[in-house]
Amino acid sequence: MPRTVAARVRALTALVVVLLLVLLGVAWAAVASAREGVRVIGRDAGPQVVATGDLYFQLTEMDSQLANALLIGDAPGGGKDRALTAYDRSRAKAGEALLKAAKLADETTEDNTARELVYALGRYERLAAQALMLDQQAKHTSGPPPQPVVERYREATDLMKLDLLPKAYNLTLDNGTLVRHTYEDKRSDILTGRMWILVSGVALLAALAALQLFLTVRFRRLLNPALALATLATLVLVLASSTMLSGQADHLRDAKKDGFDSILALSRARAISNSANADETRYLIDPGRADAYEQVFLSKSQTVLYLKAGNLNEYNQAVQKGVDFEPGRVPFLGFFGTEATRSTEDEQRRALVRVLEEYKRFQANDRRMRDLVNGGQRAQAVATRDAAAGDYVRYDKSLQSLIQTHRTAFLEAVEDGEGGTGGWYGVLPAAGVVIAVLLLVGVRPRLAEYRWSK
Repeated sequence: MPRTVAARVRALTALVVVLLLVLLGVAWAAVASAREGVRVIGRDAGPQVVATGDLYFQLTEMDSQLANALLIGDAPGGGKDRALTAYDRSRAKAGEALLKAAKLADETTEDNTARELVYALGRYERLAAQALMLDQQAKHTSGPPPQPVVERYREATDLMKLDLLPKAYNLTLDNGTLVRHTYEDKRSDILTGRMWILVSGVALLAALAALQLFLTVRFRRLLNPALALATLATLVLVLASSTMLSGQADHLRDAKKDGFDSILALSRARAISNSANADETRYLIDPGRADAYEQVFLSKSQTVLYLKAGNLNEYNQAVQKGVDFEPGRVPFLGFFGTEATRSTEDEQRRALVRVLEEYKRFQANDRRMRDLVNGGQRAQAVATRDAAAGDYVRYDKSLQSLIQTHRTAFLEAVEDGEGGTGGWYGVLPAAGVVIAVLLLVGVRPRLAEYRWSK
């Protein structure tokens, strides 16, 4: 232990400086973790996942519109041109989404997957063109397309389901995993940093108090104003940085849980719903696979909204009985069940209620269409499906509106996160300099006084 008064003052001063450096270093690392977490989730991997999710939807839309064009055939006023226009539009959007995903790919596996998707999409477009050409040559106007057309469409849709869509989803999973790991790691770093700021801050305050007390007792001065200001500045720094980091942890959680997770899940639900809608057309186009398409429709429907049912008829009855829910009491599972559990804002809940009402109408239309087919009225079934197209569009728009509520929450959380750490790389060193100067101003005159008196 230092034996002289001056040595003890210098030792306490050195301890304060060391603890101040520890506090600043811990705060700097925590701010860096917060900024990195917001950057990855809000500007890097997060948008990439959204882009690949849109790619998945556009691919399902391409296959859906191709099926519509083949079902309609050359019937006058049937809308084949509209279906082909929608197909071309979806193909262009899929190309844009694929290009964006390829540009954002920063791993070798992601880049390879994106390249394979480009090649597979080219093969699909070639098969789709051949099916359309054969259908045009056949000039069918009612009923399922000729068998050569059906076989070529089977090749195209199998390529879509077994190759294109899994690869598109793999891109989403890869980047979704990166977002999840970044969130868990960076939020843990933020909370750990906050804890160490409090620990080092308390230690620094204790050291400043000990120095103040020692100078008071030894030099018989009631208060050292400079040290008092240094103590106050330290307290403000500790409280402000701890509060800021708590806010950053909340912003990161909101961006991930309320924004990103919901956007990803609901985008997936939208794409699966669109694929299920296309399965209705496939059911009418290809009677040879009708049972398989009906079972696939049920499987996709239960993925979106799960209710216990042994077959599609039982499922539809369960849906029509009602899918009402209350906070903490959600009687269904699937993507919509997760959304009902997760939604915390009134706007989100109202949007979900609209989605569920439109979903009930979509399932009721499906039941009517299948009953007509089972009754030998295929032409009426096709007409019923065409008439119900507007109901599906309303369902899809309501789902997009729900996604938009979470997209807004996501962007707000990211902006708050970016703004929450703004300026802190300047605040920390400035605060350190101020506290160090106040420490020097408080201690140096006492040391000079001690040397003079000695």
